[in-house]
Amino acid sequence: MVKVGIIGGTGYTGSELLRLLSRHPRVTIGAITSRAEAGRNVADLFPSLRGRCDLTFTDPEGEGVFAGCDVVMSATPNGIAMTHAPRLLAEGVRVIDIAADFRIRDIAVWEQWYGMKHACPGLVAEAVYGLPERHRAAIRKARLVANPGCYPTAVQLGFLPLVENGLVDLSSLMASAVSGTSGAGRGAHVPMLFAEAAESVKAYAVGGHRHQPEIAQGLAQMAGQPVEFVFVPHLVPMIRGIHATLYARLKDPSVDVQALYETRYRDEPFVDVLPAGGHPETRTVRGTNLCRIAVHRPKGTDKVVVLSAIDNLTKGASGQAVQNLNLMCGFAETEGLDEIALFP
Repeated sequence: MVKVGIIGGTGYTGSELLRLLSRHPRVTIGAITSRAEAGRNVADLFPSLRGRCDLTFTDPEGEGVFAGCDVVMSATPNGIAMTHAPRLLAEGVRVIDIAADFRIRDIAVWEQWYGMKHACPGLVAEAVYGLPERHRAAIRKARLVANPGCYPTAVQLGFLPLVENGLVDLSSLMASAVSGTSGAGRGAHVPMLFAEAAESVKAYAVGGHRHQPEIAQGLAQMAGQPVEFVFVPHLVPMIRGIHATLYARLKDPSVDVQALYETRYRDEPFVDVLPAGGHPETRTVRGTNLCRIAVHRPKGTDKVVVLSAIDNLTKGASGQAVQNLNLMCGFAETEGLDEIALFP
């Protein structure tokens, strides 16, 4: 058994971690922290966990909070994990950050987009980017894993076979993606109120979303050179899910893109390539660690359109973190993640 601690367990990613880890056959949860809720029973805040989790929230600065933990997973807002990671790593604890503190290699770029000084820039180069479909071997050996963002997961998995094989014009990459309201977190924000978000769809951060540099970095690493990438996110009136529509220009329109995707993802447990003509839906991945993908060729063009759907809280956050935990601990990659999507 592996003992896992959780920093920041009161948000949506924290509650999703609890849901997944509380039924993981190889994990015990040693501690879960929250400054605001310290001393409160977890099941009082999350009644869905009654009978599944008997922990009490503790203060993250308390003495010996993570004593005996093998891995600590940080489900905090951006800027928090980087203040805990140096001490935890020095104590021999492995760390998975579900926020963005260690995702972007260029510290100046990170500080520009996240509006703060990085607390431990020396660790950024060591951190392994936790997209298993790209970095599985490195994740297994890592002390520090930077869990990818939700939009970056859907977009990178959608583009991966095309970009890593050099099949598309790298100046033609575009993504239009929609997300449910849980992607904004659990805090009180007027745009997320039901009366504001219901029966409406809107684009946001069109001039620059903070996931843009993360996606561009990942695509450039796949391609071995810089890329030009346009990303437009949208808010839609649903709770969970991301659906990304990706566009690119093929260098050789005769390429069998369906076969390409089926071959690339044949052995990936959490990527499901639909048959030709398919259309993934967010409800078919709700509560699962799956990314469902479909590939289309608009007639009479040299373009390819890729559709990618994930649950933003699972494959886009906590589920992928558990997938990385499994890799780091030598477990089967699917341990604790064999959920079937809820329907309807």
